[in-house]
Amino acid sequence: MPNVRSFTVLPAVPDALKSLETIAGNTFWSWNPELLEIFRRIDNNLWAACGHNPIRFLATVSQARLEALATDESFLHELKQATDMLTSYLEGPTWLDRVCPESGKPLVAYFSAEFGLHESLPIYAGGLGLLAGDHLKSASDLGVPMIGVGLLYQKGYFRQYLNIDGWQQEVYIENDVRNMPIELIRKDSGRPLTISVEYPGRCVLAQIWCVSIGRVKLYLLDTNIPANSPVDRMITSSLYGGDRELRIRQEIMLGIGGLKALRVMSYEPTVCHMNEGHASFMALERIRELRNAENLTFEEAMEATRASNVFTLHTLVKAGLDEFPAELMDKYFGSYFPHLGINRNHFLGLGRMLPDDENEPFKMPILAMKLSGYINGVSKLHRNISREVWGNLWPSVPAKEVPIISINNGAHIKNWLSPEIYSLYDRYLGPDWSEPINDKSVWNNIDRIPNEELWIAHQRCKEQLIVFTRERLKAQFKRRGTYHSELNRAEEVLDPNALTIGFARRFVTYKRGDLLLRNPERLIRLLNAPEHPVQIIFAGKAHPKDTAGKDIIRHIVHFANQDVVRRRVVFLEDYDIDIARVLVRGVDLWLNNPRRPMEASGTSGMKAAMNGVLNMSTLDGWWCEGYTPDGGWVIGASESGQDEDYQDMVESQAIYSILENEVVPLFYTRSADNLPRAWIRRIKNSLKWIAPRFNTHRMVAEYTRRLYNPATARWRYLAAEAMTKAKEFSKWKSEMRKSWPELGVRDVIMQVNNGEINKEINPKHPQLKVGTELSIRTLVRLGRINPDDVSVELYHGIVDTWGNIKDGAGARMNHECASEQKGEHWFSGSILCNRTGQHGVAVRVLPRHRDLVNPYELGLILWETTPTNQNL
Repeated sequence: MPNVRSFTVLPAVPDALKSLETIAGNTFWSWNPELLEIFRRIDNNLWAACGHNPIRFLATVSQARLEALATDESFLHELKQATDMLTSYLEGPTWLDRVCPESGKPLVAYFSAEFGLHESLPIYAGGLGLLAGDHLKSASDLGVPMIGVGLLYQKGYFRQYLNIDGWQQEVYIENDVRNMPIELIRKDSGRPLTISVEYPGRCVLAQIWCVSIGRVKLYLLDTNIPANSPVDRMITSSLYGGDRELRIRQEIMLGIGGLKALRVMSYEPTVCHMNEGHASFMALERIRELRNAENLTFEEAMEATRASNVFTLHTLVKAGLDEFPAELMDKYFGSYFPHLGINRNHFLGLGRMLPDDENEPFKMPILAMKLSGYINGVSKLHRNISREVWGNLWPSVPAKEVPIISINNGAHIKNWLSPEIYSLYDRYLGPDWSEPINDKSVWNNIDRIPNEELWIAHQRCKEQLIVFTRERLKAQFKRRGTYHSELNRAEEVLDPNALTIGFARRFVTYKRGDLLLRNPERLIRLLNAPEHPVQIIFAGKAHPKDTAGKDIIRHIVHFANQDVVRRRVVFLEDYDIDIARVLVRGVDLWLNNPRRPMEASGTSGMKAAMNGVLNMSTLDGWWCEGYTPDGGWVIGASESGQDEDYQDMVESQAIYSILENEVVPLFYTRSADNLPRAWIRRIKNSLKWIAPRFNTHRMVAEYTRRLYNPATARWRYLAAEAMTKAKEFSKWKSEMRKSWPELGVRDVIMQVNNGEINKEINPKHPQLKVGTELSIRTLVRLGRINPDDVSVELYHGIVDTWGNIKDGAGARMNHECASEQKGEHWFSGSILCNRTGQHGVAVRVLPRHRDLVNPYELGLILWETTPTNQNL
């Protein structure tokens, strides 16, 4: 091969327009329409042709056009306003400035395998990436100090096209990094800054790219550099591609390499947040670094770092949970775990449900949970299901108390809002509606928006969607070599006055993308109703290896190709942020029918709702909390675990019935002025409930209050005085583990208080009246353990038919005194019988220490009824 010397030719932007480069270099423009308008004004057609990428756009616009704009006073004034807006945003006070002193602010490192910021930066696959992108944008808006960490994929996720049979095909297109809104991090010498990560038998280098997202920086690692071997250059080749071995290489680079990149740039995060399990190796690297820097044991370093690690669970689908066989872990970590100060069995046990099971693979979510002090699901139902799925990590702990909390996902409102609806909110909700954190009551002003104005704004979005869809269809037909008559037919699809349903998401079996097609004859009648027609737009990708998902797409395409429904059903290829943006703004109804309880949260319906689109969904994920009877529709009952075919049959019939009897009549019932006033009323109800509750400003503020700030405080506390507190805490835990086998519940005495007389209960006939106070004394053998180091509790609640306490609660007992027998102590407490029914109470003992994030992290619990001590 010849020796090629590369160089870059940049646009000669006139001095008067230099601020265009500043605006283009910060993706703040992606969620602020005032800045986007600058680029559209220069050349709207070219802006669209460049994929809304300002870097490529400025490199493509003609020099003559730039020179003309440099003397256009009107444009220069608009440019100055946009520049001042960005400057004011970057330098102005923030929500966090108001609620948190400078000394208490966290510095959060947010690790994710994908980030969906904009279609011009294609390093995302679906909802996980879009959530990560919105998370960073809201962190910027709120002023939460945050650094994103990810990988810069050479080809991103695949581009989708369908063959003539409707079967999904994949093509991978090289990203032109020089024309993307990213910047290479360089040393003072001008050479790229790199980090080195150990792999079997060699070190792999990665350079670091930076994306500016308002106040936040996202750093992306890239192994595609000449210093690496051809195999290692492919580590960051594509997202979710390749085999298990490529996946572990990528996740080593993301977790271990990501942390190394932060260090080489002098970042010292107080909190490390893992968005799903892909970055879990980061937690190991934190331990290794701290152990070496402070001369700590593995346990001491683990205590300090775990206290400030946050892990967010997402998928419950096995195929989405990364796991690696022991042989692969040996290959890539055989020389790594000795640097942690632990042996092979201990290391592999960190990623197993059963640490000593040699046949169990190493699971990344388990590693993250074991090394994180804070774990959360992304909806209340997801939290509950996650507690069931992962509860064995905390054996003998009631499901309700498994330390997985919920922080519901959200969507970044301004990022997804149409300009038409944005303008209405500006006029009628008041000047503070878009402030980072506002009073929920602001959204009650939705009622001030005149029905006619809201409907006209929505119809404009719908017309834009139809124009967009027709253009995309024509492009799809041309690629397939379709006849000219077919191209003309693309101009006739969809009716701007018909009820339009949107269904766009990943095509996996549990999302049931073709559920609506289960009874095609009934669906065809709905679509072609003469007076009240319905039309549907589908979009979405299946994973390249998911044959079942691809088959669902083909089923839809075959249905849509029938002459009888060609104008009513459309499948848009190559679903991306651009398509998603237009869809959630323009459809009338957003359909979501996952098989409960497989949907962790789902955010597309939130984005649609913010634009005045109504939702119809099964009660899964976020919709369990987002649904109100006057603001949307529920498909079926909140049941799960049925025969899948039967469940599909029942819920498909429910969809048809709701459409026929509720949705279609409501949409087409018009007043004298041709407005669907009842439909608009439902839109407003939906907006008032969903918009203030399911946005990422609320979400990030909740993360900050509940997780980031406490984790930061714990990190600083444990790391103080050369890790003295971490060492003391680790020592205390070690002593508790050694002494715990000595514990035992020796005696339990129950009494009722009746006036001044205490009556001992006959255990054979325990019948009490409502309002009775039940007093309990228990004798606990503690051995060497100090009474202050345990929490003796009364766990009580309603019992089921099996005699188990359901949804119980713990009430801490007070230490009375030591007994005559050495090492034994009396504790007492009481509970109030305030409701009728069959109740139960049990005594339990848990470790207690001010530095515990939760009482279960030590892995110890003792129940009164257990003949031997139970270790988690």
